[in-house]
Amino acid sequence: MTNPNDDPRLDPRLAAVLALLPGGPSPDIASREDLLAEVNAPEARAAYEATIGAMNLLDDENVAPSTGLVITEHEFTSQPDGNAIRALLTRPEGDGAIPGVVYLHGGGMQTMSCFDGIYRAWARTIAAQGVAVVMVDFRNALLASTAPEVEPYPAGLHDCVSGVRWVHANAASLGVDPAKLVIAGESGGGNLTLATGMKLLGDGDIGLVRGLFAMCPYVAGLYPDARYPSTVENDGIFLYLHNNRGVMAYGIEAYDAKDPLAWPAFATEDDVRGLPPTVISVNECDPLRDEGIEFYRLLLRAGVPARGRVVLGTSHGAELIGIATPDISRDTAAAIAHFVREVTA
Repeated sequence: MTNPNDDPRLDPRLAAVLALLPGGPSPDIASREDLLAEVNAPEARAAYEATIGAMNLLDDENVAPSTGLVITEHEFTSQPDGNAIRALLTRPEGDGAIPGVVYLHGGGMQTMSCFDGIYRAWARTIAAQGVAVVMVDFRNALLASTAPEVEPYPAGLHDCVSGVRWVHANAASLGVDPAKLVIAGESGGGNLTLATGMKLLGDGDIGLVRGLFAMCPYVAGLYPDARYPSTVENDGIFLYLHNNRGVMAYGIEAYDAKDPLAWPAFATEDDVRGLPPTVISVNECDPLRDEGIEFYRLLLRAGVPARGRVVLGTSHGAELIGIATPDISRDTAAAIAHFVREVTA
């Protein structure tokens, strides 16, 4: 297990932040029901709320200013369940339709909300690059977001697919060009970015979007994994993954069935052939680094126009910690905006 303070690869600014974070290894758990009971115990809930409170401090106007941006909240009905989902739109001021990013937040498909401060700031950082950002607050598998229902796979995926369809159908009122949409997300949102693309592809609707940008995608689910050396090399740098909790939370049945829409690491070339241009961006010091790289290689084998990106010196999802490394955050936000313009030109 690696102590982030001792890893010479890490940007010292990130190492200083990681050293302040709580956490440690967790044991396996017997069932989803046991996991739900554990995370909803008073002490666990208080710890989670404290973590979210700390992350809200990242919503810093000095790092991610709102000047020149319009921020609005929306709601749509997700299908096939008919549940209500909220969305956060952040876009530059001005009239006319502009390219858009449907962004899916991280949290392992289990926790967090796009209305948390860390995502509000990240939305502003991307939108400052001249694109509209629509963040979808899908149903989580463990702890509620603004969607009160807590459901395993495929609930969150249904909400993300519905979110893409809603943005496309309501593009005029949102100020988004429906012909210039991409999907992006990090960590669990990177999983959902790829899964949403594969679901739209299977449904014959991949034409709704022009590209996918998956950051540090969480696609394998069960660790350690001998196929991915980073799951051992980097375990303990921000993430401790050597347990079965992720698959229990999101749905062990889908993992056992090797469902690629739940865990895209199970995807075959046939599952991804026909996807639009896709970027896989990974972090050097992330336990999830190598599964993202292998998915990139799968895309290449399938003939998908894909490119890989490695952000040196960074931990999992470090781009969102703009207070520590604003230059890294802006670089990745600029890369997303450049990708949107490139694939929609």
